[in-house]
Amino acid sequence: MTRRNLYLSGALALGLLAAVPAPLPAAQAGPSSSGPSSSGQPSALDRNRELQACAAKAEANPDGALADAKRWQQQGGGDSAKLCEALALFHAGDFKAAGAQMEALVPTLGKDDPRAAASLLGRAGWAWLRAGDQGRAERLYSAALDKTPGDVDLLIDRAFARAEGERFWDAVTDLDAALTRDPKRADAYLYRASAQKALSNYRQALADIDQALELKPGDPEAILLRGNVKALGGNLGAARDDWSLARRVAPDSEWGRAAADNLARTAEVAGDAGKDKAKEKKVQ
Repeated sequence: MTRRNLYLSGALALGLLAAVPAPLPAAQAGPSSSGPSSSGQPSALDRNRELQACAAKAEANPDGALADAKRWQQQGGGDSAKLCEALALFHAGDFKAAGAQMEALVPTLGKDDPRAAASLLGRAGWAWLRAGDQGRAERLYSAALDKTPGDVDLLIDRAFARAEGERFWDAVTDLDAALTRDPKRADAYLYRASAQKALSNYRQALADIDQALELKPGDPEAILLRGNVKALGGNLGAARDDWSLARRVAPDSEWGRAAADNLARTAEVAGDAGKDKAKEKKVQ
């Protein structure tokens, strides 16, 4: 399966800000809430702003963000600066270090907020999955679900991790639970279709793809997958129709290119099949 809603990409990275204690409303916090406190230490609002700036920089310039995070730690940035460092490490491709750093921050940043703890655990899980440690990723997703039971995104993420470990029935179980809670998740239908395909349950896979396309018409990944399932089920002609459609819909996407490759690889087979049919007609 292809995981598309990456945790630490773009604006989603800012979801980690939920793990930093939010500033008090002005009426409760007093005049120091929007600037340094009377002790000279940065306020929670300052830390949030700093972390938001770091998250934005980490994606575009991870090395620069990492240097900023190191300086911030030396200046007393504490856990917020460490979280900044974890973001920079992730975008620099050091997934193991990023995952370990996020895990280490859970006891402090998530101490009094189960949702903040779940957020960090889930993002650490994604980092470890990118590092190739499916087992550790799954354990972290499970720990996150213990904090926020029934969280649809976490169920989908754990299903993805389980599928990466070829535990397809367990993945289907998680996706069933996610779709029970939110039947409008096209991505969950598509991931479940991929799991059903791996289990050779082609009819169920096609039904899930139809649901995904109903929710997200023209999705090239779904159309490509439908063609792949049809090919595995022995209907190469219908598969090629879908691959042609995927290539037309999104020719420059990874799915359009994969569809083009499938068409090229099966062109000879399709040609031979056409010749056989022509021979049969002549015999008749």
